[in-house]
Amino acid sequence: MQNISGWTVDSWKNFPALQQPQWPDTAELDNVVKELSSYPPLVFAGEIRLLESHLEKACRGEAFLLQAGDCAESFLDFSADSIRDKLKVILQMAVVLTYGSGVPVIKVGRIAGQFAKPRSNETEQIGDLLIPSFRGHMVNDETPTLEARRPDPKRLITAYNQSTSTLNLLRAFTKGGFADLSRVHSWNREFVSSSSAGLHYEKIAMDIERALSFMKACGIDLYNEPTIKEVDFFTSHEALILEYEQALTRIDSITGDPYGCSAHMLWIGDRTRQLEGAHLEFVSGIKNPIGIKVGNGVDKNELIKVIEKLNPENKSGRLTLITRFGKNNIDSKLPSLVEALKKNGANVLWICDPMHGNTYLTENNIKTRDFSDVMSELKSFFEIHKSFGTWPGGIHVELTGDGVTECVGGETETSEENLELRYTSMCDPRLNARQAIDMAFRVAEMLSDQKLS
Repeated sequence: MQNISGWTVDSWKNFPALQQPQWPDTAELDNVVKELSSYPPLVFAGEIRLLESHLEKACRGEAFLLQAGDCAESFLDFSADSIRDKLKVILQMAVVLTYGSGVPVIKVGRIAGQFAKPRSNETEQIGDLLIPSFRGHMVNDETPTLEARRPDPKRLITAYNQSTSTLNLLRAFTKGGFADLSRVHSWNREFVSSSSAGLHYEKIAMDIERALSFMKACGIDLYNEPTIKEVDFFTSHEALILEYEQALTRIDSITGDPYGCSAHMLWIGDRTRQLEGAHLEFVSGIKNPIGIKVGNGVDKNELIKVIEKLNPENKSGRLTLITRFGKNNIDSKLPSLVEALKKNGANVLWICDPMHGNTYLTENNIKTRDFSDVMSELKSFFEIHKSFGTWPGGIHVELTGDGVTECVGGETETSEENLELRYTSMCDPRLNARQAIDMAFRVAEMLSDQKLS
């Protein structure tokens, strides 16, 4: 599996690889990689190319990307209900965004593979015990003991199996009638419909049903149209554990090109974006759409070099830049990047992750995010792109379909004092369903204003 540039599926091993587990048994790891390499792909090259075509439209300002899901998936929180409820919220957000802006929405989940997380430190102190940091269920367990934190290669296989089951269910939901637009009312869960955003959503659902009924009365029965009954739903995760990504890379039988078949879209995090690093080397050779997290430490000249390395043909739909500055930094950081890349002629899709840069610890040492801070960064994101005449192409948010209390504010009564009522995230705080729908309405207004300008 080698291309003209000398890239191979394991050429990343010749480069420094940050944020990798210290696997205690390399022979066991090699056996797991070999076994995974023999398994069927999780996604297919044709699906990946379809996503790229949608993202190409978004680059032209003809679509909007909604990328959403868990901060980190869990081996323990795995049920049909939780997957369905997560999908339901994403579908609701997409309906709100499409209805409010008139722009098609590309739906990409942080799901079926988001089992690993980068860490600021290799170890953490628990009482008198110094133990390896928790790196997500693909690597180890969150229980604060030496044995639980030992990286276990067999977890890569568990991640694959759970991703397979999740994808099967997602395909059944999105192609089997659950995502039918005539069912928009049924997506509104009780605790969402009781909120003001939920009531607003109900009005949209009624408008959609009336429109479909009107068309049917006119002799145009859209109820059986695939575009009404089904949706395209794609998966994504951070390409962090490189042995896993290597094991699931496949050569497409039609084009002869290598594709990372662990997800439709992969992204590189802010901590693994090094120009001469292993992660960039790996994704430079696969043909998937690639996301690049862009945080406060980015240098515009280095970013241009990263873009040229990953997209030498300057192809639209290939690269998505996911900005994550925080409300206090976006106004000073983003404009120079947008200006530089616009001048450079780089074909990239700009989307905003307003979550990560707005995380803080409460006095009780609980990690949270304030909904008003999140919306403040999104507002600046749209205003900056409007000033440059560039397209604010999407949002990247961490959310759940559950009624958690992890972020304060928005369409909830959640305050810092009651965060612990339902705080179930293993890593970062997520929006609950009410907050997510609230965000969708506000973003739809910004997007509509962008179109009219």
